[in-house]
Amino acid sequence: MTATRMSAPAASATSARLQPIAIANWLLAVAALVFCMVVVGGITRLTESGLSITEWQPITGAIPPLSLSGWEAEFAKYKATPEYQEITGPAGMTLSQFQFIFFWEWAHRLLGRLIGIAFALPLAFFWIRRAIPKGYKPRLLALLALGGLQGAIGWWMVVSGLTLRTDVSHYRLAVHLLTALFILSGLVWTALDLRQLAKVQARPARLTGRSALLLAIVAIQLLYGAWVAGMDAGYVASDWPLMNGQFFPAGVDWSRGAAFAFSNDPFLVHFIHRWWAWAALAAVILLARGAKRAGVRPVSIALSAAVGVQILLGIATVMSGVALPMAAAHQAVGALLVASAIWAAHAAGRRTA
Repeated sequence: MTATRMSAPAASATSARLQPIAIANWLLAVAALVFCMVVVGGITRLTESGLSITEWQPITGAIPPLSLSGWEAEFAKYKATPEYQEITGPAGMTLSQFQFIFFWEWAHRLLGRLIGIAFALPLAFFWIRRAIPKGYKPRLLALLALGGLQGAIGWWMVVSGLTLRTDVSHYRLAVHLLTALFILSGLVWTALDLRQLAKVQARPARLTGRSALLLAIVAIQLLYGAWVAGMDAGYVASDWPLMNGQFFPAGVDWSRGAAFAFSNDPFLVHFIHRWWAWAALAAVILLARGAKRAGVRPVSIALSAAVGVQILLGIATVMSGVALPMAAAHQAVGALLVASAIWAAHAAGRRTA
């Protein structure tokens, strides 16, 4: 009888520890899916597949065409876009080529649906079981809302290329990518908070001013990377460190003002993305050192490795003429770099109860 009474508090404490760990593991699994989504999104962009599906059908769109007539109907819709009429049509696109680009856009959207289910259903389960620790429900609901908003942003991006343009707006593409990386960051940060809670009953980590500044420097590099992708600016030069034999590229159009050029001229955007990388490198090194001082050496190693590989991949992408494997790997490692940077910022801002 006495033994039973004494074991009850111990069982309760064990349950209190396991619940945050279970939720953290679920969030990290969703973060892995978001990482896959970013990679597939990069391939979708690189293969010019984003405009192959001209309608947004959240439910029925999960099933691709299952007959020849269905494929021909989808191809006919694509033929009405400026991209087909001005670029792919004159190049002689066949139905099989259309099916190839359709696959990548369909896979990208399917992953989005899968992420929504993988987040919403376990959230409902943990909510009903009253397993969510105090103070975390608003954060999880915010992540759910951001996921829904990301789907709308994706369609808002696609719409920009269906009527007057032959490509999507690079501004909207940047919003789409950065929102995905923000969601990835939120998932990782919340999972780390929960794992700390399970270990030492710690309070949520805080984002220090120093970490926020360093992450902002990295975010600028991500923004310019998205603009490079959106404008196909990677193709304007295939040499490094010079651009077409010059340090500062010839051909920058200043006629509409500096502000316009800094966000719209492919030569200047490419140039800034190349050289702001070194500011981002310095910021990442400082984040890694902060994590090491906080006693989390593994993230310092992971972050240092990621940024080194990322710079090499960036150079290789340029010099290969934006070869698909190199460019896709560059975006993939960029997402890993973001997750590692968030881990480092979290380590620097940890607080015990």
